[in-house]
Amino acid sequence: MTVERVYRGIVGVFVLASLGLAHLHHPYWLYFNGLVGVMLVQSSLTDLCPLLWLLGKTRLRRCGA
Repeated sequence: MTVERVYRGIVGVFVLASLGLAHLHHPYWLYFNGLVGVMLVQSSLTDLCPLLWLLGKTRLRRCGA
């Protein structure tokens, strides 16, 4: 398992949880979904991501390393 696969899995869970909470609880949970999207765009432009930094501290290997 690589850091990138774990990253994509965590982000996918965040998106699905946000959509489920917006449907079941309150539509304001969609703002969390938007925040996840903004962080993904920011990460793609700057190559800086707090979640990847945290996952880098684990013993998981990087893709292509």
